[in-house]
Amino acid sequence: MTENATIRKLKIERFRGIEVLEWRPAPDTNLILGGGDAGKTTILEAVALLLSPSNSLVLSEADYWQRKVDAEFLIQAVIELPLSSEIAQQRKFTWPWEWDGSNAVVPTISDGDLFDHDNETPVYCIQVRGTADLEVSWELIQPNDDVDHLSASVRRRIGVVRLTGDERNDRDLRLVYGSALDRLLADKGLRARIGQRVSEIDLGTSLDDRARKALAGLDEELRKEALPSNLDVGLTTSQGLSIGALIGLMGDTALGTSLPLSSWGTGTRRMASLKIAAATEAATSITVIDEIERGLEPYRLRRFIKSLQSRPAQSFITTHSAVAIGAADQASLWYLDGTGKVGALPHKKITRQQERDPDTFLTKLAIIAEGPTEVGFVSYLLERGVDGDFADLGVRVCDGQGNPATLDLLEAMASGGLQFGGFVDNEGESTGRWSSLREKMGPRLFQWPSGCTEESIISLVDDDRLKDLVSHPDAGTEAERRITMAARLQIDAKSTEAIMAAASCRLRAVLIAAATGSKGGAPDGPAEKTWRGHGRRWFKSVDGGRELAEKMFNLGVWPCVKPDLMAFLNAIRGALGQDMIEDVHLG
Repeated sequence: MTENATIRKLKIERFRGIEVLEWRPAPDTNLILGGGDAGKTTILEAVALLLSPSNSLVLSEADYWQRKVDAEFLIQAVIELPLSSEIAQQRKFTWPWEWDGSNAVVPTISDGDLFDHDNETPVYCIQVRGTADLEVSWELIQPNDDVDHLSASVRRRIGVVRLTGDERNDRDLRLVYGSALDRLLADKGLRARIGQRVSEIDLGTSLDDRARKALAGLDEELRKEALPSNLDVGLTTSQGLSIGALIGLMGDTALGTSLPLSSWGTGTRRMASLKIAAATEAATSITVIDEIERGLEPYRLRRFIKSLQSRPAQSFITTHSAVAIGAADQASLWYLDGTGKVGALPHKKITRQQERDPDTFLTKLAIIAEGPTEVGFVSYLLERGVDGDFADLGVRVCDGQGNPATLDLLEAMASGGLQFGGFVDNEGESTGRWSSLREKMGPRLFQWPSGCTEESIISLVDDDRLKDLVSHPDAGTEAERRITMAARLQIDAKSTEAIMAAASCRLRAVLIAAATGSKGGAPDGPAEKTWRGHGRRWFKSVDGGRELAEKMFNLGVWPCVKPDLMAFLNAIRGALGQDMIEDVHLG
């Protein structure tokens, strides 16, 4: 039996912005990434609602998918529970299910005993429903499909530490039912003793003469009507508000002034709440933290994440911080795409991208371009082929750092069925892997029929327009391009006329070789390294990729590549919820 509560499977239906989501999180730290409004916070809110220690919750139409209250929402979990949760102490006996690694199944019985095999793990199926009457119902599903009530006391024993992205982070710092402080103190008689002591305070003696006369007059009027009399004033609580909610932790500042921890900074309150939860006797609680970087300097953020990763308890975290992603070296990374699909990001295949460009995983739709040329090329295409500013729509074009690394990264993303884009060269290697990836990604993956981007475009330029590829608004850059061609032609003259004459029918091949930095035919020695750097004088940069894309249109190449590139652009438009188009904006 586990010592910690662990959600093995989470299912969400019609809750807020999520229509359907099914997820099998890791038993330890889960870092959920993705663009804004993808539903990351909704997942955390679903876990918090499922394990809420209170029954006094109020729903609104906004808690239902597309505000359709008649279609109830459902949050369901297969959860492994410790004995300390007292799940067996419910009014009706609770039968466990068996976890087969993917789902909860009816347990097998061997010689009259349940779970006598090492690979059999008892789990429980719990759920919370938002009914058509805007009421909340917590339930436990038995293996025979009977549905029983799930008590608040069990949910409190399971425990959830909830650190939200707003200013309501002090709940676990106060003596609220089910809070981290409540579980830490574990003193069931404390509230009664506090109430007794408070009731002994004679507040009436603190009233001034005018107030006492007013109270005496009211007392006389009530007595005449046979209503309660002998009035006095005292501390009282109302429905849903416990006297314990007024009791909280105090701590000294550096100057020795004692202040409630709830009045300290956001980062301090969050870290204190986690420490309180970790200090509880069972430490079984599940932690949900929205925007973990909130209120924390980078060094405290790293320490906070390291602390979370060292705990045996399960946690669910969202972030928009590259620092947080870098520090979460032991966490399981998940990406929530724009369709509400959550998929794993294997550390081994994304580590390089995670370190160099963590923003790749903080956007709604990432397009992994093979290198800087492709980043610029695709960016220019999106500006012409997408309605609105693509960056404002949550699209990020990322440098995949080469063909092999891009393949690994796209495979990692596609393995979870996530929605990404890819734009790559065709180097003739790993053909089987690329083919399999195309089947998963469809037209969102663009790969040239052969060769690289520069070669594919230059090979389609008419002979009489080839010299226009050399031109550049900056005279220095244009001169450098002529130098690279002269070196490959082994001529001293650097003028356009001399280069055209020397190249003759080989002009296209020389242009491709210089633009791609081919070392073929280079003299032995330092010249080989120099030739490999020629591409940077041409299109081997983000700005160079944009220039190449612009020349694709200006030099009449677009009609030749339009069918394939429009399929890619329309796939991206579809992912953004935009209609298909027949052509890009040509203006």
